[in-house]
Amino acid sequence: MAGGHQLTRADTTASPLNDLTLHHGSHRNLLTLVTEPPLGPGEVDAIIVPTARRAAHLKRAVELAAKLRCTLVTLNSKWSSAAATRRMFLQTGVDIAAVNMDDVSPALLPEIGTTSLLAGTPFARGTDTSRKRNLGLLIARMAGWKHVVFLDDDIDIPDHQHLTDAVRLLHRFDGVGLTVGGYPDNSVVCHAHRETGGFQDTFVGGGALAVNAASCESFFPDVYNEDWFFLLNDTRLRPIAKTTGLAVQKPYDPFANEQRARTEEFGDVLAEGVFWLLDQGKRVQDASVDYWRKFLAKRLGFINDVLLRVDDADMGAAERERMKSALRAARGRCTLVTPELCVQYLRAWRTDRGKWRRHLERHDRISTELGQPSIDDVLLLLGISQPSNLTSTVHSSRVSSNVSSGSHSR
Repeated sequence: MAGGHQLTRADTTASPLNDLTLHHGSHRNLLTLVTEPPLGPGEVDAIIVPTARRAAHLKRAVELAAKLRCTLVTLNSKWSSAAATRRMFLQTGVDIAAVNMDDVSPALLPEIGTTSLLAGTPFARGTDTSRKRNLGLLIARMAGWKHVVFLDDDIDIPDHQHLTDAVRLLHRFDGVGLTVGGYPDNSVVCHAHRETGGFQDTFVGGGALAVNAASCESFFPDVYNEDWFFLLNDTRLRPIAKTTGLAVQKPYDPFANEQRARTEEFGDVLAEGVFWLLDQGKRVQDASVDYWRKFLAKRLGFINDVLLRVDDADMGAAERERMKSALRAARGRCTLVTPELCVQYLRAWRTDRGKWRRHLERHDRISTELGQPSIDDVLLLLGISQPSNLTSTVHSSRVSSNVSSGSHSR
């Protein structure tokens, strides 16, 4: 026992098809696994949800915010809107700061070099998930929140106490993730690896992640596996823990559209390549052109190996063809990735980290001059207005909401 909770290095389970010369099916040994709930105070200041689904999908997040008596920040786009979110949950009494991303000025966040590097190439991502999460970090920082939880709108936390347990660990870890149950959160290629008999684990991710916003200087780059890069410092993985608290991922079909595999491949190559080095005790800076040349050959060998296994897998003919089509799409995209691009991307990413730190420092000075601004004040400072009659004071006063809430502490 240490500090009221048990810490262990996570184990990696082997499999006959877990060929470590081509693919690392787990990076758990980089994490600290917390097997018992920690003791001491723990208060979630806010839950931040990047959402593109209709407001009804936020019901569980609203219930969590009510039970934890914290602010809920929703960052809305596509089929999700701030107005619909406010209307649907107005009577809950939960303090909801709903933001339409279309109303957010591009100048509010710094220009990211990694995004510019990929613009106009087949590797440009074309989603706004990273932008939403970065805005959430900025809002949390200016509001003076320490303990925030990033939560995806397709993830459910059955027991709100598991989030309290997670933030109690933030005094010694930079990030704390829950154990993701339900449908595994992996790339298309890694899903195919698992479904054809390979050992494939899941890592800590931004879908259910507690962070200390007051001290966090990382950002989410606009690339698949952006949360893995968020967890890094300039050299290696920051102190990150994983608890046995449960987060349930809703099921989806990773092979429904082969474009998903194409879109993911560059980020999957980068993240798996960097974490392969970390597994060996090396640094991010050790990812040289020569290293990437060898790793890209391994990646293609890995995809080809999975493709060969598909024909022998226990699945229907239609599912088999969809899986093979997705794997071929990933392989085709992988052949376009060059060692030089990987090196350029990581160099730009390190520059972006410094740019993001300076951006946070400038906004820290603004919020310091104002004392401790409320969430409404922060949004107004950022040029994001909120109707005054549609917000409450749950965050500042920690009063009970109208939604049934449970105990706030053990």
